[in-house]
Amino acid sequence: MTSLTKETVLHSLAEIRHPHRNQDVVSLGMISGVVVKGTNVGFAIEIEPHEASKLEGLRRSCEERIRAIPGVTSCTAVLTAEHPMQMTPPAANPRPPKQPQKVLLPDVAHIVAVASGKGGVGKSTTAINLAIALTTLGSRVGLLDADIYGPSIPRMTGLKGKPESTPRGNLAPMQAHGLSVMSIGFLVEEDAPMIWRGPMVQSALQQMMGDVEWGALDVLVVDLPPGTGDAQLTMAQRVPLSGAVIVSTPQDIALLDARKAINMFGKVNVPILGLIENMSFFRCPNCGHRTEIFSHGGARDCAEQFGVPFLGEIALELAIRENSDRGTPIVAQDPNGEHAANYRNIAEIVLRGLNAEAVSKPLPRIVEV
Repeated sequence: MTSLTKETVLHSLAEIRHPHRNQDVVSLGMISGVVVKGTNVGFAIEIEPHEASKLEGLRRSCEERIRAIPGVTSCTAVLTAEHPMQMTPPAANPRPPKQPQKVLLPDVAHIVAVASGKGGVGKSTTAINLAIALTTLGSRVGLLDADIYGPSIPRMTGLKGKPESTPRGNLAPMQAHGLSVMSIGFLVEEDAPMIWRGPMVQSALQQMMGDVEWGALDVLVVDLPPGTGDAQLTMAQRVPLSGAVIVSTPQDIALLDARKAINMFGKVNVPILGLIENMSFFRCPNCGHRTEIFSHGGARDCAEQFGVPFLGEIALELAIRENSDRGTPIVAQDPNGEHAANYRNIAEIVLRGLNAEAVSKPLPRIVEV
């Protein structure tokens, strides 16, 4: 077969006609953001907001058409209403009522967001080590890389290749270190920029939850992008988050953004399970001298200020960084070591917080809209 290209994808999609208009989806300018990675394809279908429920069948038809191309192993299409199209709404009932959609992640007991107010504080490293630590405590754990713009979990898990399709036409999460893992990074080149606007991010996240066969999990750890934007709001509004873990370094400038993250989750009624002070100190591997490069204790003080748990300190440690880069996170590589013990202690506190929250406040039943 010839190599798969963007032109091949568009040529195939030109065979799909809009159900209510006498043209194909390519001629109508509905296809954007085509990404081809090996035998994996992704793209967006731009629609009018009121068409979302009506055009789910069109989305699936587009996916099926691309999967039918010889050699294609997976295809993910997302609906986005970012760019209004020049079309006349139906004369009758122009804004139909929203139809109930499938419940996202119905077999996941707890969904935990790992977040930070700013980048560069070690959030993804914390997320993956926390997830592996939870498996060592007997939990069935999934890891969702929701950092659409900078997916790093594929590199940190050591996973390569692509997720396989299931008989139902969904994607099966990949497996590493006892975790079920999904990331947009499996579907795009590692150095490819993700130039996606808000609605495309929202749709991609919903599909990585609803169109992936996660199975029964005790905890799904979600590595959120830094900040307080579309991804955070999508997670808070589309699934019943059990709580959020905030990661920060101890200096004032990082804590300013950590406070924003705490306040954001408070506004959407997501409990804060606690704060982690990452890169809390550095201990010289030669002489053992301890240096507090980024100050020390700021995250503990912040936790006390907001009345939330302080989960612990993680050192600025060369081995943690090196093992993350190699795809063997420190908890997996050295499960009996000091750093793995620190992450397990944090995981134990998180589990206690999840159990307490489940008793005090039943999780709402939130569905995809």
